[in-house]
Amino acid sequence: MIRTRWYWVGLIGCAALLAIAYFYFQRQLGLPPCPLCMFQRACLVAVAFFCLLGIIIRPKKVGSKLLAFGASLASLLGLAIAGRQVWLQHLPADQVPECGPDLAFMLDAFPLMETIQTVLSGSGECAEVLWRFLGLSMPEWMVLVFTIMLLLCVRLLFSKERNYFSGALGR
Repeated sequence: MIRTRWYWVGLIGCAALLAIAYFYFQRQLGLPPCPLCMFQRACLVAVAFFCLLGIIIRPKKVGSKLLAFGASLASLLGLAIAGRQVWLQHLPADQVPECGPDLAFMLDAFPLMETIQTVLSGSGECAEVLWRFLGLSMPEWMVLVFTIMLLLCVRLLFSKERNYFSGALGR
């Protein structure tokens, strides 16, 4: 079925992005992820999870709509977080929030909801631009990635189920 192929594309795409983030940016270039970057990675993991579920359970109409809805929500959340980081990066220097504690410390020291609120408000480290490619910073690239993911998920959410290959495979 065509949906199963989209699940594979989503899973492989998310896994590739996560691998690039960890092995290239973090390990090779030595760029530590800021808290907003970690939340964006969590959104990629969530999209990958919904894709993996789709591969494993091969859902029918309602199940595939639920998985597309979940992946849409994860993509939308990732887009919002990446958009917030882009906004922070474009603030004038005097308006950038001060750097706060790192994510590991906040998770140990604060309740979960307070940690999430603190991270989403952003800090100075999230406003730093440490890498650019074709004139775009990493969060700007992630806005593009999450936008594409969201558009694909919404398309799958509202598309009618069709089996394009049934005649060609002799089913």
